[in-house]
Amino acid sequence: MTTEWRTVRLFPIPSVIYLIHNNVQFSTLTYVDPSTYQIMGNLKIVTTGILFRLFMRRRLSTLQWMAIVLLAVGTTTSQVKGCGEASCDSLFSAPMQGYMLGLLSACLSALAGVYTEYLMKKNNDSLYWQNVQLYTFGSIFNMARLLLDDFRVGFENGPWWQRLLSGYTITTWIVVLNLGSTGLLVSWLMKYADNIVKVYSTSMAMLLTMVLSIFLFNFKPSVQLFLGIIICVISLHMYFAPVHMLVDLPVTSKRPTDTLKEVTVQQAGE
Repeated sequence: MTTEWRTVRLFPIPSVIYLIHNNVQFSTLTYVDPSTYQIMGNLKIVTTGILFRLFMRRRLSTLQWMAIVLLAVGTTTSQVKGCGEASCDSLFSAPMQGYMLGLLSACLSALAGVYTEYLMKKNNDSLYWQNVQLYTFGSIFNMARLLLDDFRVGFENGPWWQRLLSGYTITTWIVVLNLGSTGLLVSWLMKYADNIVKVYSTSMAMLLTMVLSIFLFNFKPSVQLFLGIIICVISLHMYFAPVHMLVDLPVTSKRPTDTLKEVTVQQAGE
């Protein structure tokens, strides 16, 4: 458990990045509709790969870059609605500010993820001690924001800590437990895997959610969903499969040893 300020002072940085990212997300939704926002969110797959290469010094092969682009295409394909629907026309009709904020959101999300991975792998500290530092600073910044909102309205509704759990039900607590568990699992990925694995798991979880919605909520699957799933599976295979399973390498044939003849060389004069 490293307690030196030189190390601890690095942990507020991802909390600030996530705080800015969350506000940028809401600002983006004021310019674009939810479908466009969801599709633009897939840009973080590519930006994560770029920042992962720059900051973590991890070289990706050409096939792996193609796989990352395919993953972004696959998730986008699964989310695009049919062109006969009204939302299809609104995909490219949003103001330029909306697209710029969407690109900024993708960059901030990737930056926060890559920087968090850097912190997790910086030393051999306990994963739980690192989580305590991350969540502590995150809670402090969010509490400061809530307090600022109270000052703006003059504490009309009372201080934020008095209404913090208002409206909570069993379902709410289950959602909180689920998100908390997800955060711990993501930290394990950051510590022992990398951001690319996290991006793939998130994308596959989204596709799995769509498939489960077919059985749980009578969701009608579309052709785009099936095409997106196929593209994502191909991308998954391209990124993680060994090279010999993707490329036909030339077979080097060895000469059988039984066809070799033993030759004895004698020096002159013997």
